[in-house]
Amino acid sequence: METIDRILEEFPEIRGNLISILHAVQALENYLSEGSLRYLSKKTGVPLTQLYAIATFYHFFSLTPKGRHQILVCLGTACHVKGSTRLFGEVKKRLGVEEGETTGDRRYTLNTVRCVGACSFAPVLLVDKDTHGNVVSKQLVDILNTYE
Repeated sequence: METIDRILEEFPEIRGNLISILHAVQALENYLSEGSLRYLSKKTGVPLTQLYAIATFYHFFSLTPKGRHQILVCLGTACHVKGSTRLFGEVKKRLGVEEGETTGDRRYTLNTVRCVGACSFAPVLLVDKDTHGNVVSKQLVDILNTYE
């Protein structure tokens, strides 16, 4: 909670900065825990229901734990034609999770996206902010191992 106090010191105007505050708090644990939201409510005077309303309205907030690394497999037309569905199946198998799930060690969270705008590099796999293009199944181990 000490870290949350430091975050709040950076934003003296609470009401106009709730989204930024929630982003910073989420960065601590890769999700917004109930305890963090309750503490924020108590410290800021913002009703807990309002914090939950913001956290559930915007897709980039999560109330469930996420992995340290976010993996997105593109399933857009070009990627689909070049085998992204098969690649997605391999990633699920290798990580032992389904779409939207997080590995038990909270290392990875797996999701899909309809298009990342990198069609010439199809199939595309995103890990955090890194784009991996022309990915084939045998590259998965090497790609994933770079995110220890």
